[in-house]
Amino acid sequence: MKSSTLLSIDAFSRAQDDIRIRTKSGAIITISCIAVTVILLINQWLQFQYSISTITNLVVDRERNLKLNLDFDITFTNLPCNLINIDILDDASFLQSIIDPDSSSFTKIRIDRSSGKPISSSEFNLNEKTYEYPPDDENYCGPCYGAKDQSINDKEGIKKEDRVCCQTCSDVKNSYLDAGWAFFDGKNIEQCEREGYIEKINSQLNEGCQIKGSNVLINRVNGNLHFAPGEAYHNPNGHYHDTSFYDLKPQLNFNHIINHFSFGNGAVDRDATHDTTLMNSPLDGTQVLPEYDSHAYAFTYFNKIVSTRYEYLERDPLETVQFTSMFHDRQINGGNDIHDEKIKHARGGIPGLFIYFDISPMKIINKEQHTVNWSTFVLNCITSIGGILAVGTVIDKIFYKTQRTFFTSENKKE
Repeated sequence: MKSSTLLSIDAFSRAQDDIRIRTKSGAIITISCIAVTVILLINQWLQFQYSISTITNLVVDRERNLKLNLDFDITFTNLPCNLINIDILDDASFLQSIIDPDSSSFTKIRIDRSSGKPISSSEFNLNEKTYEYPPDDENYCGPCYGAKDQSINDKEGIKKEDRVCCQTCSDVKNSYLDAGWAFFDGKNIEQCEREGYIEKINSQLNEGCQIKGSNVLINRVNGNLHFAPGEAYHNPNGHYHDTSFYDLKPQLNFNHIINHFSFGNGAVDRDATHDTTLMNSPLDGTQVLPEYDSHAYAFTYFNKIVSTRYEYLERDPLETVQFTSMFHDRQINGGNDIHDEKIKHARGGIPGLFIYFDISPMKIINKEQHTVNWSTFVLNCITSIGGILAVGTVIDKIFYKTQRTFFTSENKKE
């Protein structure tokens, strides 16, 4: 009784071999089903091994202590290198005008304006004193031209090291900056005339300048990178530049070509064509060469930055950013906008190239993972085998019934 009950629930009942009918068409269909099944199983295995998808998540960025890499290559077509000053200023009141040479690299390349070819290049510090030649006379004490109080020098018995002197052209320039005075080109200043500063700075007026910076570390807070004319100085009212010499030369402007500009580690791998995620540099190739007089213009880029992390299966994670940029130009003397007369600009500011960066509080995490897991792989294999067998059975029955019908009709005709 128990045996018959168990046999009654056999879902895989089969006929005996001696009553089975085997046909050539059934054999062909069987071979075809085996071949298709093998192909499908191989395809399932390849998908399981090599198919990779990226899952994107948006989270709050809590890693504020990390630094952000900055990499740029900008050519100024109508501005000499000795007149460009670079500063990085953020909302945390951190002014980065001196870059650690061990962690970053800056290069200024003098460009011949007519041919566009390089003249010379040199590694430089952002606050490098280009012209500094102390006098031969050890007792010399140069005048500061009223920028510093030198009355102490007239006292009897004053020691040499206690005197207030401006020995070089750079000393005079710095004294002027501290006093908030315009320095112009150093004319009628004996230190500058002795050092040949005036001739040197005027001899480069018809040159351009290409500035490259790589591996520059900045804070992950809102701020700006700006290229402005003249030396920078500070007072209780803020951060300023001495634009006096630039103002005297109307042929100068901040027309520029951005050869490359990027934030994050992706800047290092921008030539990795196999990975498009590392090529987020929307400003690359930007040219601002207006036909109108842009001497008294400030060119501004507003960048919205989102921190991004790429987690790979077979590589170390990459911390980088994605950003978008919006351009705006403004004449600092005020008046109607050159592009739209309905827009009017307020008077104020200084000419230059300003690149603002706004850091988003959110972070994008792109995580690589296998598209097919073990359970899905096994299920797909079973489904492929079952589906092929089911389709093969239907095709075999159709062929068999067609053959039976054909032979039956032939026999009736005979």
